[in-house]
Amino acid sequence: MPRRSTDCHLPTLGECPAPYNAGVYLRHIHDWDLTPTEAIALQSRLAPQVVRDGNPGAVRLVAAADVAYVERAPAWAASTARAAVVVMSYPALEVVEERVVQTRVTFPYVPGLLSFREIPALATALEQVESAPDLLLVDGQGHAHPRRLGIASHLGLLVEIPTIGCAKSRLCGEASEPGRDRAATTPLIDKSEQIGAVVRTKDGVKPLYISTGHMIALDSAVDWVLRLTTTRRLPEPARLADLLSKGKQPA
Repeated sequence: MPRRSTDCHLPTLGECPAPYNAGVYLRHIHDWDLTPTEAIALQSRLAPQVVRDGNPGAVRLVAAADVAYVERAPAWAASTARAAVVVMSYPALEVVEERVVQTRVTFPYVPGLLSFREIPALATALEQVESAPDLLLVDGQGHAHPRRLGIASHLGLLVEIPTIGCAKSRLCGEASEPGRDRAATTPLIDKSEQIGAVVRTKDGVKPLYISTGHMIALDSAVDWVLRLTTTRRLPEPARLADLLSKGKQPA
């Protein structure tokens, strides 16, 4: 059975006692039964708590989280989602653990509120993980969000693990196209602020939109994405999580 998350109803970070055994623990900092209006207000309150600095340092395990929909419904109706988490060793990039759960999601699809739709499913998968990762990649935005609290930042606040937003498309901001070579990077700018980076992870492929999730600086986030990318467009943990969420086997 999955372990219970720490029941910590606190408004600020760092006040939950550290768990004494391995695994991923999620802080309970708010309820999920919210209206879209309440969710927007909550994002504005939580965004200042995000730490956009640091480097995870000695990384032994890297995890990636992704969600796919096995039964889609209209934006306002419930859907069936499959949440996947893959944990890999670093630097060998060998799979250590995989978790996948299928559940109903009831929060409507609203641009900018993806975390309220998908984090409850991801939380169920993460609570089953037995090998605590040192770094977490999330399919979605982090700081590169209109209210600076995308799903990667939101989830980072809950797990208190260095977290990177690794998105396939842009939500907000403007950027020039990076060069065609691997590691070519251009800044993603919104309202005169750099909110992320557009990164070419492989020669000639579409770039990824990288942003700070939590407890990591942007330049470090870009560096780790490139370290974890081998022969495909996506970093290897993210690629496997993407396939697992869709019920596909890696090629």
